[in-house]
Amino acid sequence: MKPYTIQSISELHRLLELGKPEHPLISVIDFAKTKCFSEEKLRSVVYDFYCIALKKNFQGKMRYGQNSYDFDEGIMTFFSPGQVVTTDIVDDLQLAGWWLVVHPDFITSSSLGKSIKEYEFFSYAVNEALHLSEKEEQVVDFIIQTLQQEYRAGIDAFSYTIIISHIQLLLNYCQRFYNRQFLTRQVVHHTLLEKLEALLSAYLDSEQLTESGPPTVHYVAEQLAMSPNYLSSMLRSLTGQNAQQHIHYHLLEKAKAILVTSDLTVSEVAFLLGFNHLQSFTRLFKAKTNLSPLDYRKAHWLN
Repeated sequence: MKPYTIQSISELHRLLELGKPEHPLISVIDFAKTKCFSEEKLRSVVYDFYCIALKKNFQGKMRYGQNSYDFDEGIMTFFSPGQVVTTDIVDDLQLAGWWLVVHPDFITSSSLGKSIKEYEFFSYAVNEALHLSEKEEQVVDFIIQTLQQEYRAGIDAFSYTIIISHIQLLLNYCQRFYNRQFLTRQVVHHTLLEKLEALLSAYLDSEQLTESGPPTVHYVAEQLAMSPNYLSSMLRSLTGQNAQQHIHYHLLEKAKAILVTSDLTVSEVAFLLGFNHLQSFTRLFKAKTNLSPLDYRKAHWLN
């Protein structure tokens, strides 16, 4: 079924059976006053605006993509315009928390309009939530309350700038909390690292390498049910390398092993590793080792 597109904040309010929004381009929605979409057509939705949500006190399960959230409180999610969001329809789901929706037109003329894409979590797969501590919840709750008070107050020459600054402040705190999450959820990430190592090992030892070429970041991320950006961020926090560098490391380790343990020509090694052009393999090898494949073989040949 094709995802249902919600084009405006007014339409969202109508679907949630809320009153008309106080501002056409920005709104803070109280989850306690809403209920889960019940129509099957709203199972998969595309929002034409930015969504930042803090969901608390789950009574039931909510699922985005293929994974269920594993925390019952303090779950933050971030969606960009045009992103498909799929949720299970759950009867009598009771939520608390808030949902900030911001139309792109509201921020286009501000500095935030240019910088918002720099916040990595907007491009994360939707099943990768931000898990907040109680103190962190208090911080974002306060910012949202202040922001809501501002757009509800009378409009003056400073209103727009103040609202934009509060959105930016919220995003900056969320960026800080995401970086913290990479450190505090080390066990989860190390498990993912183990899965990545096993995935790359199996791929590089299979005929798929020769037939399809080296694995891409997108392929690896998809196999691990996460987004390319999240995978790279997780790997940088654990190894200091992004996903592409990690793939290249394993690919070149295999190349080195073949070069020093076989008499295959460099062209044959490149073909075996899935490179369509010898120059591409040689360029990558030299960039990472400061030696050509042939020079590496001469220096490390196992007699």
